[in-house]
Amino acid sequence: MPIGRSSKKSLRKSIKNKKINTSFKNKLKEVIKKFLLKPEKKGFSEVQAILDKAEKKHLYQKNKVARLKARYAKRVGKVVEKVVVKKTVKKAKKKLIKKKAIKKM
Repeated sequence: MPIGRSSKKSLRKSIKNKKINTSFKNKLKEVIKKFLLKPEKKGFSEVQAILDKAEKKHLYQKNKVARLKARYAKRVGKVVEKVVVKKTVKKAKKKLIKKKAIKKM
């Protein structure tokens, strides 16, 4: 148990910050889980925003946030590529041109 006034205040402060940080991390985990189930651009923008907030609050280091963003961006990219590939698979119909027979004289 803290004895001095400043140590009592710092204990109160650390308990308060711990509650805030754990609730924020839980929210972050939920958003990431939703994104991983259905990786879309909209979900990626939400994940990106919440990761930036986590970096701003010093919950995660700068490099970890950058690494996570890159990994999740790849997942969005794979989904977009799959959709594009499916659209380009259609074959174009070739038109047959009939040549006129030229009579030799």
